[in-house]
Amino acid sequence: MPDQPIPPTIFHMLEKNLGKKLRVILEPSHGFEGTLVAVTQQPAGIWLSDAEAIMLRATIANPIPQVTGREERSEIFIHLNSVQRIEVLHGSSRK
Repeated sequence: MPDQPIPPTIFHMLEKNLGKKLRVILEPSHGFEGTLVAVTQQPAGIWLSDAEAIMLRATIANPIPQVTGREERSEIFIHLNSVQRIEVLHGSSRK
């Protein structure tokens, strides 16, 4: 049986994005944005620095959620069990 490559886990995929800006959605109406600085396995989670709490809103006319508010945070740990979606932000996404 030939050696088969091990598929990457979520931890490997997150570690490839260390130092990048992420948007982490916890519920349809809120989440966090910040720079990914660490990934932990016990407990399973991520650390964001320069974080901001964000409020999201979608409407019938515009079903893609848009950031409607921000609140400054410094550093935050987010447990992966509470995450619905993680987005890697490219370029300047702040409006």
